[in-house]
Amino acid sequence: MDEEAITIRLTRDQAFVLSDWLYRVMFQSDDLEGIVHDRAVWSPIYAISGTLDKTLSEIFMPDYGPRLETAKERLRTDLYGGAGESTAPGQGTTDAPQAHQIERGTAGNHGESDQGQ
Repeated sequence: MDEEAITIRLTRDQAFVLSDWLYRVMFQSDDLEGIVHDRAVWSPIYAISGTLDKTLSEIFMPDYGPRLETAKERLRTDLYGGAGESTAPGQGTTDAPQAHQIERGTAGNHGESDQGQ
């Protein structure tokens, strides 16, 4: 069994938004079981969530909400090229090609991982 660690690099905005989403799915609802049916997947989800919680000072700041919305807007702008556009990949006809590339890991540096660091 290979236990070599894998490092995933996220921007601070990506980490912050992901942390918020994981918190909502894992602790404010019962969605995790509905989304992730295989409990073996929960182990890495909890590891990622715990690492984000230990790393991000933003989650303890009094202006959490406005900081989160600003981070989301920056990510949307980076992903879709402008404010006010679709927030879900593939929902707009102009967004579909880029969203497909991102899903396939061929566009930009959106959460690329580095192995063995």
